[in-house]
Amino acid sequence: MSVEERHTHVPIAGSPLHVVETGDPLGRPVLFLHGWPESWRTWRGVMEAAGTDARLLAVDLPGIGDSTGPAPGGSKLRLAGMVHELVLSLGLTDLTLVGHDAGGMIAYAYLRRYGAARVVIMNTVIPGVAPWKDVLANPYIWHFGFHAVPALPETLVRGRQAAYFDYFYDVLSVDPARITPESRRAHAAAYARDTALTAGFDLYRALPQDALDNAALAEAGPAGTPLLYLRGDGEGGDITAYAQGFREAGVPRPVTALIPGVGHFAQEEAPAQVWKLVHDFTR
Repeated sequence: MSVEERHTHVPIAGSPLHVVETGDPLGRPVLFLHGWPESWRTWRGVMEAAGTDARLLAVDLPGIGDSTGPAPGGSKLRLAGMVHELVLSLGLTDLTLVGHDAGGMIAYAYLRRYGAARVVIMNTVIPGVAPWKDVLANPYIWHFGFHAVPALPETLVRGRQAAYFDYFYDVLSVDPARITPESRRAHAAAYARDTALTAGFDLYRALPQDALDNAALAEAGPAGTPLLYLRGDGEGGDITAYAQGFREAGVPRPVTALIPGVGHFAQEEAPAQVWKLVHDFTR
């Protein structure tokens, strides 16, 4: 089902953010944050599955896609601050914040620093939060190190974004065909600018600092924001270890769910299932 998309640019800290909105403007807001290598377009299927149930907003992260202003670097805490300014600017109350991949890392920083009515984190590990060290030690996560090298990934990927991104879509999804050619083209276009490529790789370059920031935030005490952690069952990893990591970091009662038949890109592989889980959580 197609839905009407309302595109706007919201000026935030001198860096206008591209926001795409669907659904009921007076409904309960759900704000979606994408990861890498994605753009707001990764949430289109979820927003279509939701119909007019809620006020749905997806944003291009700073420096990526149609958010063409300067990016503040990859610090998830700084990016969470920009998201918070967006939330205040748009008057979003009773907010459910949903983040996938690096967007989930930003959502976690937001939870610890600002709080929200509800937070959903999808298909990611949180820097400094178990099983963070195990993930870093996994040789299949080679790209964390490669992307953190200054300048080199830009040099090698520039002009080859589509082919490079396709590798991750194909390897990390259960059925790569569910990530459509239209979606793949949109994501590649979102990183066509040199500054956008750097904004994406900076998400990885900031991970050591993110781990330190999360450790410092945990010292403030437990977080009261309800948290739902989602993971595709084809992605691997023990979801109970992620739940235990959240509890040890001061998020006392995380709720977890495995999404059957999908991998890392759950929102594109099974958008209706993702929306049902998010919608049920908001209720």
